[in-house]
Amino acid sequence: MSETILEVKGLKTSFFTDDGEVPAVDGINFSVNEGEILGIVGESGCGKSVTSLSIMGLLPSPPGKIVGGQILYKGEDISHAKESRMRKLRGNDIAMIFQEPMTSLNPVFTIGEQLTEAIRLHNHLPKKELESRAEELLKMVGLPRARELLKEYPHELSGGMRQRVMIAIAMSCDPKVLIADEPTTALDVTIQAQILDLMAKLNRETHTAIILITHDLGVVAQVCKRVVVMYAGKVVEEGDVRDIFNHPSHPYTEGLIRSIPDLYSKKEKLYTIKGSVPKPGSIKQGCLFAPRCDYVMDKCWTNAPELVGDSHKSRCFLHQEQA
Repeated sequence: MSETILEVKGLKTSFFTDDGEVPAVDGINFSVNEGEILGIVGESGCGKSVTSLSIMGLLPSPPGKIVGGQILYKGEDISHAKESRMRKLRGNDIAMIFQEPMTSLNPVFTIGEQLTEAIRLHNHLPKKELESRAEELLKMVGLPRARELLKEYPHELSGGMRQRVMIAIAMSCDPKVLIADEPTTALDVTIQAQILDLMAKLNRETHTAIILITHDLGVVAQVCKRVVVMYAGKVVEEGDVRDIFNHPSHPYTEGLIRSIPDLYSKKEKLYTIKGSVPKPGSIKQGCLFAPRCDYVMDKCWTNAPELVGDSHKSRCFLHQEQA
């Protein structure tokens, strides 16, 4: 059994605005084991990216702040670690791939300069060794003409190539945990498949634990072993990917699965979950999903269900009654 390398316990992250405190992440719990690929799924506005920024210590402050809970990396609580400590951890132990490579790469520096900077910050290598390591990383992520690419600028590369460069930068110091925030957004389907295959390959070869943040359940089904479903800043379901796809216990998860287009059935209209994700903190009592739920009961409007279960957890009264 692999050891737990990263554990999030009761994490609460809020943004403090002129209108008051806005709870973006509200007491979530999950863990990642060594060499595991964990998927975090949910619509835009569910708190997925805020969770990743909280782990990395990259919340814009002000207005963002971790107001409760713990983030344990190898047992060490880094939720309120000093910036000097986070600089040592970032890239070296915990790395992140951002969702838009064109805005994440600096347009005025070459690929080689940006790749070697990441290595130089954590490993004091001679110039020749730095260039050799950078070239090796570009080859590892499947980029052709590695030596020539080191001298090129981000605008000279395609979207898929830039995303591979971002993965190379993230993997440059052999991190133990890699957070990938929507790594296939804005890429065409063929390139998406290549990026996912690459991440699965790196996971097998380097044994790096990966947290894959996405709104695409197809992506989760392809590469993840376990999945955490988030809604309005809370975890509403968690478990083995196959188990959740075959037997979803929360109406939100069921709705996400039903909304996936089916190639083998002819439907005039695709299924959609009615309504939209509520503004953080706007629902003061009851189940957060009640206004959009097809199975809502009277007690759902007044009582908030707890996340219960063993290997397959769900935050739903309907699930609890069936169990």
